[in-house]
Amino acid sequence: MAGYSVKLQRTADPTKSVGNLVADPTTPKRGKLFRLIFGSEATPADAAFLWQLQACTTAGTATAVTPRKLDPGSSSPINKANENHTVDPTLTPGEIPLTVPLHQRATFNLYLTPGRELVYPAVANNGLAVRTPTANTVLVSATVHYEED
Repeated sequence: MAGYSVKLQRTADPTKSVGNLVADPTTPKRGKLFRLIFGSEATPADAAFLWQLQACTTAGTATAVTPRKLDPGSSSPINKANENHTVDPTLTPGEIPLTVPLHQRATFNLYLTPGRELVYPAVANNGLAVRTPTANTVLVSATVHYEED
């Protein structure tokens, strides 16, 4: 299975996603997130906020981001990545597989156990949104490593 990396970035907003990763609308593939890195590039301050991954069923309106191949010999990614939403994706209530409270001065790095990755289905525009539902005005970014199958 090919692996990909994508960086999602925006000014944190409690009502707009930082970014999302969704199955392609015409040839969807299942995605498996196996590494996540969250943090802030803003000037260090004494602030805490919440990071979440939440299931979504639409891509929303955002800037497209091209995932990078982790192995240059792999095929190009099929699924889509977006950042800096102006219209949030349609979020699935209660489907929040990851919540991380984090201080602005900290960086969070998560490696998921093989076979226990966070998975989204091979259904058009279904995926996972990266959110900061309690923060605003701070530049944040998330790097997501995932596989498609």
